[in-house]
Amino acid sequence: MYLRSPRHLRIAAHAELISLIVMLANVFTVHLKPISSLMGPTHGCAYLFVVIATWRLKQAPAAAKVLAIVPGIGGLLALRQLDRIDTARAQPEEVIPS
Repeated sequence: MYLRSPRHLRIAAHAELISLIVMLANVFTVHLKPISSLMGPTHGCAYLFVVIATWRLKQAPAAAKVLAIVPGIGGLLALRQLDRIDTARAQPEEVIPS
């Protein structure tokens, strides 16, 4: 059995990226203040949540913790690192007959 990264971390990582995309699209197109007022704090909270949640995971390697600090896409990179570690642990070791 292998452990997937926590669901709350997946949701926060996607919210972080989506809020950044919406913020940047707003800035480069119509630049509506209500959208900026909503997406700025949303992105900041999602970013902080991803960083803190990743650092609190016991099975998270140092590389995943460092990747979580990258703004915008760091949460998804950390999730990818966590999934890569978990799948490597889940595969049985290869036994070579002698």
